[in-house]
Amino acid sequence: MKQIVYYGIEDIRLKEVAVPVPAAGEVVVKNKVTLTCGTDCKMFMRGYRYNPPHLIGHEAAGDVVSVGEGVTKFKIGDRVVAHNTAPCHKCYWCKKGQHSMCVDLPSNLGSYAEYQLIPKNIVEETMFLMPDDMDYKQAALTEPLSCAVYGIDQVDIEQGDSVVVNGCGPIGLMFIRLAYLKGARVIACDNKQNRLELAKKMGALHLINIQEQDQIQAVRELIEDARGVDVAIEAAGLPEVWEIAFQQVRAGGQVLCFGGTKTGTQVTFDCTRMHYEQITVKGVFHTTPIHVNAAFELLKMKAISAEDFVENEYTIEETEMAIREHAAGKVIKNCIIYN
Repeated sequence: MKQIVYYGIEDIRLKEVAVPVPAAGEVVVKNKVTLTCGTDCKMFMRGYRYNPPHLIGHEAAGDVVSVGEGVTKFKIGDRVVAHNTAPCHKCYWCKKGQHSMCVDLPSNLGSYAEYQLIPKNIVEETMFLMPDDMDYKQAALTEPLSCAVYGIDQVDIEQGDSVVVNGCGPIGLMFIRLAYLKGARVIACDNKQNRLELAKKMGALHLINIQEQDQIQAVRELIEDARGVDVAIEAAGLPEVWEIAFQQVRAGGQVLCFGGTKTGTQVTFDCTRMHYEQITVKGVFHTTPIHVNAAFELLKMKAISAEDFVENEYTIEETEMAIREHAAGKVIKNCIIYN
């Protein structure tokens, strides 16, 4: 089978490898689609957490082609989507209920491939049978949406609250949609008009093009007495945007920092303001099984649609082109199609 392997910055290679064989509890899926992700882009352009070579890709959906001994939830021919991790439920963090921080997350990284081995933990907890009317692209949005669902759950948003989302990439747009569904007055900030237009479709009431307006001042001016928003969400992965979000929020407000920055990056916050104005700054990473399940249910309800997020289709041989186009911000997401 064909599989993409990451060897270093701007170096991914297509390799021929054997089709995996499932052990007890495991499943092999023939991928139908894999979606590009901002994490793939960051990895490709600047490196990421893992030392190369390693597999990449984690947003996919396909058909079960073989099952290991003891698997009863799925059978050959089932249309499925598998999340990329499931917690061990044994480590310190899992026992504390902080499943996104699990230190032994079994993963199925490597969805830029014709076939994919799904580990037992994922098969049992975060793999789902797709309804007959669900498209593969729609199902493949489960992983990114689950991260946004987890993130939005980390801040208190009440009906009528003001929320700004800085960065209208795929995750930012999902944050906008989820905040809107909670009844918030949403402000969207980005430097690309196509993304801002989609932000409006997701529910943003106010659009701020940061090439034309100061995103701190413009956001504050939208709120009575320029006090700032109730919640400021950072979804760009840039340290300067973390700092901007802090300056957009009101006294007593909350800042959610979602976008991962380059290793070693530091940010500066006004300690006096954080202390006396009781501002909460929270980092958030990954997701949990509860939120993965919620995301899949939202996708079945069509709370968001793949038609809005997935733009172009490529073959596996064109994976680098798809990632580069996504990284350039020309599209929301691209899709690798496997015949």
